[in-house]
Amino acid sequence: MYRELIESCIEKKITLAVAESCTGGGLGKKITSVPGASAVFKGGLICYSDEIKHDILGVPDVLLKSEGAISAACAESMVMGARKLFKSDIAVAITGIAGPSGATDQKPVGLVYICAETEEALVSKGLLFKGDRESIRDQAVEAAAAMLCKIIGPDALVES
Repeated sequence: MYRELIESCIEKKITLAVAESCTGGGLGKKITSVPGASAVFKGGLICYSDEIKHDILGVPDVLLKSEGAISAACAESMVMGARKLFKSDIAVAITGIAGPSGATDQKPVGLVYICAETEEALVSKGLLFKGDRESIRDQAVEAAAAMLCKIIGPDALVES
């Protein structure tokens, strides 16, 4: 999947960036493991703390306080900040609770928000993964890559 993603980006001259929280750089690692990724991958940011989400990506403090870092709104703000920071055509952001701690009744372990943005569209998903910490992180990385592949796809840059 990652080779196809990079090949599609190269073919369409699309640059890519990532902002990761709960996955700790897992998506960036998978992307950069593909030879030739440097032609299209601008970079990534592991924004594990709210401070970094705010200070570097521009996630508003009021949003972090009202919605929390584990929210669709935070993922959307993160992705917009990443696309701007890296000056990329498309970016993806991942935020969630990999566990085993940090959960609440409203936000259980395994809750992950993934958001991708292009100039034309913003696609956001909330997902609930099962398993241990590493399994949840791996599933989130795969889901984010699948989202990118679907958006970049063979026919268009944006998802309808």
